[in-house]
Amino acid sequence: METANGSAAPAQNGQQGDESGFKLKFCTVCASNQNRSMEGHLRLAQASYPVISFGTGSLVRLPGPTVTQPNVYKFNQTSYDSIYRELEAKDPQLYRANGLLNMLGRNRVIKWGPERWQDWQVGMPRVKHEKDQGSVGMESGVPDVVITCEERCWDAVVDDLLNRGAPLNRPVHVINIDIKDNHKDASVGGGAIVDLADSLNKAAMEERDKVGPAAFDAGGAASRASFDERVPEILGEWQERWPDLPSTWTLSWF
Repeated sequence: METANGSAAPAQNGQQGDESGFKLKFCTVCASNQNRSMEGHLRLAQASYPVISFGTGSLVRLPGPTVTQPNVYKFNQTSYDSIYRELEAKDPQLYRANGLLNMLGRNRVIKWGPERWQDWQVGMPRVKHEKDQGSVGMESGVPDVVITCEERCWDAVVDDLLNRGAPLNRPVHVINIDIKDNHKDASVGGGAIVDLADSLNKAAMEERDKVGPAAFDAGGAASRASFDERVPEILGEWQERWPDLPSTWTLSWF
């Protein structure tokens, strides 16, 4: 797996990024919360969107010296910085050449470490994540849109939400954008994710003005219905701009 790089700039986001003061909240997901989801996390944070990110795999897996010798780590227990230092000590030439150190150097200034979707408690205040990029506005831990970067991750997210039984009774759009797991495609995908976020946010602002900020921000199905109905059309228009990134959508529930 080639990996993403790029500098990470602090983001001021949440309810302050546009004239109306409103921003949709996003969540990005890939298998290991390392490359594609973190590129999307960074780009959304830089665009002033509240954002969190996760992986859906059982373990964090990164390329090793051979295909049969991956570097394996536990979600929620291993920091990006510790992975960086371990790989740098093992073989700095290899892990600089394949982009892992560059990627991990980026990731460790975005947030502490990789998180697993299935272990996440939806709606639990993220009080220990105030230093994460994209944390402002995401304190409640409830995103409006989940964007996965691979079909198997979309399947895992949708199945997990069904199994949770919608305890919050709150709608959430789950959109998959198929992004190949390499540096170049992750970078292109990050731009496409922000483009989609901008289109969704524009429509949300319009519908929010119609129903009223208090009702819309509460996130209930009735107050969000007009926005929810517009999402497939918005995604279709986006798909015309990004034909090489196949997408899938469903409305699910937290």
